[in-house]
Amino acid sequence: MRIALDAMGGDYAPTNIISGAILALREYHRISKLFLVGDRDQIVRHLGEKNCRDRRVEVVHTTQVVEMSDSATESVRRKKNSSVSMAVDLVKDGSADALVSAGHTGATVAATTIKLRTLKGIERPGIASYLPTEHNVCVLIDAGANIEARPEYMLQYAVMGTVLSKHVLGFPNPAVGLMSIGGEDAKGSDLIKESFKLLKSTKLNFRGNVEGHDLFECPVEVVLCDGFTGNVVLKTCEATAAAVFHWLKRELKKGVLHQMGAYMVRNAFRTIWNKTNYETYGGSPLLGVNGICIIAHGASSPLAVKNAVRVATEFIEQGINPRITEAIKHYKVV
Repeated sequence: MRIALDAMGGDYAPTNIISGAILALREYHRISKLFLVGDRDQIVRHLGEKNCRDRRVEVVHTTQVVEMSDSATESVRRKKNSSVSMAVDLVKDGSADALVSAGHTGATVAATTIKLRTLKGIERPGIASYLPTEHNVCVLIDAGANIEARPEYMLQYAVMGTVLSKHVLGFPNPAVGLMSIGGEDAKGSDLIKESFKLLKSTKLNFRGNVEGHDLFECPVEVVLCDGFTGNVVLKTCEATAAAVFHWLKRELKKGVLHQMGAYMVRNAFRTIWNKTNYETYGGSPLLGVNGICIIAHGASSPLAVKNAVRVATEFIEQGINPRITEAIKHYKVV
């Protein structure tokens, strides 16, 4: 397996990216080549500081970096030698099987969509993120690739999310829900109402509308929404989980009895933390592009980067893109 890693993408690049890459190389021996794409001098220096001499590492030098203030589409046109753009090129020319980036999400989506194009039957790609629930892990799609969606996009998201849930998460017949403001058919925007009709006419295991509280109280395996809504939901969930643990930690430090109690249930706290921690899940796949692209959190730690690389290897192993193409035909989307 050959992975292209955007070494300059992310809030703590290249330090965390390279540290995560080294962790991935140590753990995932199935990786045959790891391209570190970015400024050669910085990459080589960090590799030296970590005493990494792994022969599977190949540095691909670039002279440009996409800043968070850059326009997504303009960055593709004006910064062709950027680390994310060059990482996509490695996938396009067949040198790499997948790319991982913790950088500018919009630029990553734009570069992969423009250069790799989409799979047959897919009009717009969607970012799929994992949300832990009480009983399982659900796939939220789209989590930010397309702010404005159409009913046909939602149907395509449903098919792709079903493939991901079935072949990566292991659910034999994933239930699909449509994010709305009420469970009734007539609730929601015009997009939701039209999407509902379209989804109901398919062979998908469509359960109808779901609301925000259903994500955790009565979860389905795939939750559909436009990119704006999905991104708000995802970031709200991340922030809430972090805030709850912060509040809990502060309260448990207020007295000796509280500290003793915390010590006794420390394993339970650790289990819940690992379940809600984004680092555990690593990165979100951009489904629908003709290549494998994993988008990691901008503030990714080395652990998160390592797990994002793991997700890329899982997608290669499972052959997710061919499965999506077949599923599109099966559900008669094209």
